[in-house]
Amino acid sequence: MRIQPPLRPEYQRELAPLKDFTLNQPLPLAARLWNQTWLRKLVLLAGLLVLWEFAARWQNNDLMLPGFLQTFQAFRDDIASGELPHKMVVSLGTLLKGYVIGSLLALALSALAVSTRFGRDLLGTLTSMFNPLPAIALLPLALLWFGLGEKSLVFVLIHSVMWPMALNTYSGFLGVSETLRMAGRNYGLSGFRYINAILIPAALPSIISGLKIGWAFAWRTLIAAELVFGASSGDGGLGWYIFQNRNELYTDRVFAGLASVIIIGLLVEGLVFSTLEKVTVKRWGMQR
Repeated sequence: MRIQPPLRPEYQRELAPLKDFTLNQPLPLAARLWNQTWLRKLVLLAGLLVLWEFAARWQNNDLMLPGFLQTFQAFRDDIASGELPHKMVVSLGTLLKGYVIGSLLALALSALAVSTRFGRDLLGTLTSMFNPLPAIALLPLALLWFGLGEKSLVFVLIHSVMWPMALNTYSGFLGVSETLRMAGRNYGLSGFRYINAILIPAALPSIISGLKIGWAFAWRTLIAAELVFGASSGDGGLGWYIFQNRNELYTDRVFAGLASVIIIGLLVEGLVFSTLEKVTVKRWGMQR
């Protein structure tokens, strides 16, 4: 005998209408403002500046730790006189030369490594040898080979940019899916056309990451190299500005030089690289 399941009676329940409810009720103004990343960072920065000023007043020694207001006054005076803008232009001009040359060499070396076994062995050997070597350690040799001048700084900048950029780019090339590789081969792509049309677009997140790391390494190396270079020459960029004012015990101007280094780094990171990511990898859905 087959047992039938019990039948459940059907019924319809009327829902009471919602009252005083809006679907798109806006958040309070304070909550909307606090959701802005730039505002939260600005509040955090303001808090750090207040702590700095409080610590300087508690220390009560301008030679050891000038306050934020005193540093801002020195920064504003040197901006108005044109000294700081000139130093910034000198540093950025030197940095741009070494950064571009180092990035192009890193891209060429990575392309050779992904194309041939000899290039792969060459990249592995060179990065193992030179990547752990601090770029500033090559400055004495650079001064011996190229003399006092911009060429020595460009040489150490190329070294600081090339190896992290090459490693990131090569890792990005290796991470390209086999499906894209096969699609490129099916279209008959090879050599430079294959690298340019398939590997570089697919590995762009790693390439941009390498560019950011190379920029940070180059910027730090340049300031450190200019500090050493400034000891032997009267011309230089922000590093020489910091070195000179330290010798003359203008600590507020030393802090103004350090603040200039930080501001330039934040601007490059926030404007150049963020814009590059938005118009490429984020727009293409390759990065969140």
